[in-house]
Amino acid sequence: MDTKALRQKILDLAIRGKLVPQDPNNEPASILLERIRAQKQQMVKEGKLKVKDVKNDTIIFVGEDNLHYEKFPDGSVKCIEDEIPFEIPDSWTWTRLGCITDVIQYGLSNSAESSGDYRLLRITDIQDGCVDWDSVPFTSTTDPGKYLLHKNDIVFARTGATVGKSFLISDLPYASVYASYLIRIRLISGISGNYIYQFFNSYCYWEQITGKSVGVGQPNCNGTSLKELFIPLPPQVEQSRIVSVANNLLKISDVISSEREKISELIQTIKSKILDLAIRGKLVPQDPNDEPASVLLERIRVEKEELIRQGQIKRDKKESVIFKGEDNSYYETVPTNWEEVSLSAIAEIELGKTLDSVKNTGEMFPYLRSVNILWNDTDLSDIKKMRFEPDEIERYSVNKGDLLICEGGDVGRCSVWKKECTIFYQNALHRVRFYGDCSAQFFVYTMLYLESIGYLKKISNGVTIKHLTKNVLTNIPFLLPPLAEQHRIVYAIETYFSTLDKISNSLS
Repeated sequence: MDTKALRQKILDLAIRGKLVPQDPNNEPASILLERIRAQKQQMVKEGKLKVKDVKNDTIIFVGEDNLHYEKFPDGSVKCIEDEIPFEIPDSWTWTRLGCITDVIQYGLSNSAESSGDYRLLRITDIQDGCVDWDSVPFTSTTDPGKYLLHKNDIVFARTGATVGKSFLISDLPYASVYASYLIRIRLISGISGNYIYQFFNSYCYWEQITGKSVGVGQPNCNGTSLKELFIPLPPQVEQSRIVSVANNLLKISDVISSEREKISELIQTIKSKILDLAIRGKLVPQDPNDEPASVLLERIRVEKEELIRQGQIKRDKKESVIFKGEDNSYYETVPTNWEEVSLSAIAEIELGKTLDSVKNTGEMFPYLRSVNILWNDTDLSDIKKMRFEPDEIERYSVNKGDLLICEGGDVGRCSVWKKECTIFYQNALHRVRFYGDCSAQFFVYTMLYLESIGYLKKISNGVTIKHLTKNVLTNIPFLLPPLAEQHRIVYAIETYFSTLDKISNSLS
């Protein structure tokens, strides 16, 4: 279940008048707006508002032709049917945000301080719809009045990456003002702050605010454009009913999201445990009839010696075969029929070609980079080409069954090349080509296990950017099962993982 989409659906139904039943006995929202207009005029007389704060207020109404019109203070009327976002119930009315607020006020241009008279709320203090007021910094001002926050105020991020982000002041433990990158919206009596805040999280709101954001390098939205936002306004009593029902449904959605995250984490834990059992010889039963890994290892040694004798490969003087007793081992015991070996004892390890613009000669061929190698998969959506000389074709080719391991970045990320076609590779990748019979896929799962326990990053070189050098890769102690067991382990892992992936996919 897509809980983000579920939340949006709940809010969409709420602001369209489809979340709770309509009550014909409710006082229409148009009458509420008449009271608000009268209240704002009274506030002007009392000096609480200035004439300029109400001079642009308009009235949106439905004409006899069933189309929406907007009446302006100068008496002119304009048809705005094409601008209205959607249809709402008859007892509702469309209005502009500026018509139901007093002053849309920019924040205070003060610096944050370690002490002061007031807390200074900033955009960065609002995280995941919450504010940790104890961590909000202080400031001092001689004119706090117009910047002082009240409960039910809504503050709005007016610039930067968070433009449009809003927060309802529902809890105010300290006397607080707000910073200049926020705009405060204070609603007129009769308008539910909770309902408007729910609207501020709806698609309808975000579509409007995106269209009203201006600026190229740093988008921003000013108070003037905010006043023009279309608001679908329900009757006052219905506002409360909508907020209650919507909040309950949103809480359920949050529970679903939380439980889904827990299940996803559990699935990852189970996968890690499966890999742990696999590389220790505890995932599938041991078969005493399997040819021991020692016999496989001897066969590989003979084949390797023949390749060395024929000059096809060179002897690796740093090669280490057996690791038993080494401190850098990640295992406790080795099954009877298994052997502990270095990768260089059973495979040829080579880095790919370095792209050299000076020596850029030869024929153009496609090649793989580290971005093309995913964990147990490949992404071929972006394949580059470079030139290879005839004597580089064999050296830098990747054949079906080769294991490719990332040298940098996400060190150790690897996949088996499973395509029939030959491709080439660059120096950000290790190509591991096994001698004799070995399951490259088994080693992918071994590397995935080592990644899950943090082993690969631990042994990699570099502080800022990690590198899994050939020397480090060579000295990783690998456990080699009998060949038949390698295949059984791979089959078991893929069977379990497939089932877990189906569960995971059903959650989204």
